[in-house]
Amino acid sequence: MDISTLIPSFGSGALTVVWFVVALSIIVAIHEYGHYIVGRWSGIGADVFSIGFGPVLWSRVDKRGTQWQLAAIPLGGYVKFKGDANAASGKDGEAMAEMSDAERRATMHGAPLWARAATVLAGPVFNFILSLIIFAAVMMSNGQVGDKLIVGDMRDLPNAPYTLQEGDVVRAINGETLPSFDEPGAFDDFWDEMAKQDPLPYGVSRAGEEIEVSGPYLYPPLVLSLAPRSAAYNAGLEVGDVFTAIDGTPIVAFSELKEAVESGEGRTLLLTVQRDGEKQEFALTPRRVDEPQADGGFVTNWRIGIGGGLAFEPATEALPFGDAVVAGARQTVRIMEGSLSGLYHMVTGAISSCNLSGPVGIAQTSAAMASQGTQSFIWFIAVLSTAIGLLNLFPIPMLDGGHLVFYAYEAVAGRPPADGVLRVLMMGGLMIVLGMMLFGLTNDLFCP
Repeated sequence: MDISTLIPSFGSGALTVVWFVVALSIIVAIHEYGHYIVGRWSGIGADVFSIGFGPVLWSRVDKRGTQWQLAAIPLGGYVKFKGDANAASGKDGEAMAEMSDAERRATMHGAPLWARAATVLAGPVFNFILSLIIFAAVMMSNGQVGDKLIVGDMRDLPNAPYTLQEGDVVRAINGETLPSFDEPGAFDDFWDEMAKQDPLPYGVSRAGEEIEVSGPYLYPPLVLSLAPRSAAYNAGLEVGDVFTAIDGTPIVAFSELKEAVESGEGRTLLLTVQRDGEKQEFALTPRRVDEPQADGGFVTNWRIGIGGGLAFEPATEALPFGDAVVAGARQTVRIMEGSLSGLYHMVTGAISSCNLSGPVGIAQTSAAMASQGTQSFIWFIAVLSTAIGLLNLFPIPMLDGGHLVFYAYEAVAGRPPADGVLRVLMMGGLMIVLGMMLFGLTNDLFCP
């Protein structure tokens, strides 16, 4: 297999690695800081806080005696608490035996059960908090469309210029009154009934007057986002491209593109695209994609991996802080629910196991999102942070969830598992984690 095919077309493999390392380092730093700070609040001291493994590139010791360091292998990180024998939090029995009661209380293994559980749980929780903050901040930054559809920046479309202008309040299109944004499903009917032509007559309010102007089809076949590693992304399509024809037949609506892709059942399509005022042609073969549904199930569709939007940037108003936080929390929960549902359906065979990506796939996605802008990359960090926080809660020894299971056993039995049993379970957990990584890497290399 030609490994060069794994490198996103926008740049070099080195740049792909850089963006992956940046995303992973931010998430790991937040995760490990959660362990560290809650441990400190709980009376547990830390010897080392490390981003990365292996040879130390930089370090400093703070007033509490904790060594903060950057290491040469940036594929994770750890906090080594007092009483730990290693980065995996194994117990240093000899050192513990020589400690006083007060010193032992400041170790991870000598602290009360509640302190150990809170410290372990804090890592994933901090990942979720990071996601919530990012989602809320992005939503506040983007704002929300108000009760009126007000024209913002016009996009570069094939039939421009139009007489529709920035600041116009859209009242009607082609004689049909614009529905309210508060009416669920109203716009679906509006799209279906709208004439597939461009330009269209718009009824707008401008400077206090009701006038008629010419404007574009409201939902054109425009590329506003690209799914990483999708057919469109790999073919070289770019944000801002506008589809003008499919197999030589002109189109003006996004729905026409969607219908052609879905009904073709994987047939290669010859797509004509306008980019920077010039026509280009792309041969695209749609791919089967398993998509989550509101009821928790999945449906398989044919997709090329693009997202569209309105023919102009709608003017927005500020989203209240409280609404943004609630929306951020809901987005975080949706990602967790979708991830668990996806894993369940992969295990039962309802969807392809190729939906699970490994390190190469995640690296490609990091670079692809970075290529689409800072906001896309930051949003991806939030999504990945949620996924990593959730993964760490799985009840697998070596992961935070495994430690919480041990603590639950201790709470019920009144004593921790025997050291020998713990060593065997930790080794088994390591094999499971390595197996998952190998499975994901195999998917990256061999899945279509």
